[in-house]
Amino acid sequence: MSRRNQGLLVPASKRTSDPSVSDQKPILGGIAERYATALFELAEDANAHDQVNADLSDLRAMIEQSRDLSNFIRSPLFSRDEHTRGLGAILDQAGASALTKQFVGTVAQKRRLFALVDIIRAYGQMLAKARGEATAQVISAHTLSADQLSRLAETLKAQLGSDVSLETSVDESLLGGLVVKVGSRMIDSSIRTKLNRLQLNLKEAS
Repeated sequence: MSRRNQGLLVPASKRTSDPSVSDQKPILGGIAERYATALFELAEDANAHDQVNADLSDLRAMIEQSRDLSNFIRSPLFSRDEHTRGLGAILDQAGASALTKQFVGTVAQKRRLFALVDIIRAYGQMLAKARGEATAQVISAHTLSADQLSRLAETLKAQLGSDVSLETSVDESLLGGLVVKVGSRMIDSSIRTKLNRLQLNLKEAS
């Protein structure tokens, strides 16, 4: 499934960062949990967690990498149908499953796209917990490749003694840095030393 967002045309007159979105933050947690729970149950019934998780991970990456797409899903200037068609086209092009497309379409029709990234994050956390995996929040200065993420997961697994689900985000202000938090704990010094060596390799490979 491609992480590139191609073919999304957002009218310049409709592009907006929608400052009012910040006013909705207090309700995001509840909305994200409810929608993520519903999706988790649907995916469980369909035995489709692997596909749905891959679909959502790639969709989240596309949103984080494209300011136009990020603005598009948050802008109230687009109608329900415009949001549904736009995201449907992106998911079709990316080869997403029917369940994922149906779910995202429902979120669009309910005018809850402002919470989509939080829903994706909540679903990932639920899935990791169900699988007995630790969840690591990874903040990097640039988007990490699949190979880099795999190496990072292996490093964390070796140190923590369990599988690790990576929850990634990008913060360009880190200037090449890499911040990793597992659960409520920041990475301890022994693991940080190994991650620092890995970080150097990531810089060289970027």
